[in-house]
Amino acid sequence: MTQQEVLNITSETIWLIIKTAGPLLIISLIVGLIVSVFQTVTSIQEQTLTFVPKIVSIFLGIMLLGSYILTSIVEFMESLWGSFGEFIL
Repeated sequence: MTQQEVLNITSETIWLIIKTAGPLLIISLIVGLIVSVFQTVTSIQEQTLTFVPKIVSIFLGIMLLGSYILTSIVEFMESLWGSFGEFIL
């Protein structure tokens, strides 16, 4: 296994992490921003107010994007295990 193959696998892995975690992080960021604006406008300074909407939105995001995330991870693992024979030579 050459250094270039290791770098290619690492690059693909990092890109997969970005593709699968990115949408959920963006959802959390948007919901957090909306709740922060709401807190600022209404002068509510409750620290725990942001957690419930974020958790609910992340669960909804997982429900909507879960099949895409799982399919992406399974395809990557199948390609990795499929080429395992090439790596050990």
